[in-house]
Amino acid sequence: MDEQFILRVPPFVAERIERLLNETTSDDKSLDLSFSDDGRNGTFVIGDDHFPASLLDLPCIEESYKTYDDGVLIKTADVAQMIMVREEGDVAPDAVEYRHGLTPPMRDARRRRFRREPDLNPELVRRVEKDLLHIMNGGTAENVDILS
Repeated sequence: MDEQFILRVPPFVAERIERLLNETTSDDKSLDLSFSDDGRNGTFVIGDDHFPASLLDLPCIEESYKTYDDGVLIKTADVAQMIMVREEGDVAPDAVEYRHGLTPPMRDARRRRFRREPDLNPELVRRVEKDLLHIMNGGTAENVDILS
């Protein structure tokens, strides 16, 4: 499998990247991406312009496919991270996980699509675990109210 990631850039940066890839003579001759020691924040350089970048985890895993004959698709990678390039004035994301998916239906995917973690009392969990171990060892559960 290939190693892949998603690169999300502002529209004017996307035009410059497309121009760089399509034209043999271009003003923007350099394209670079470097990260700081934390591995999550970095700098994206195109030509002489520097843009802040962040490595974010996607809320769900995306599959990537390619084809050689326009008929058969071959899975090439599972993509779970995205590099988001921002303009100079934009605020850096607070969390390491991106809230939204890649398409409009996946907007705010974490809150809308996935089940929340249940609020459990740790003492209750310990007591139930202890009772289950007693039952598995042939005993009876403690602190049980029997209703008749």
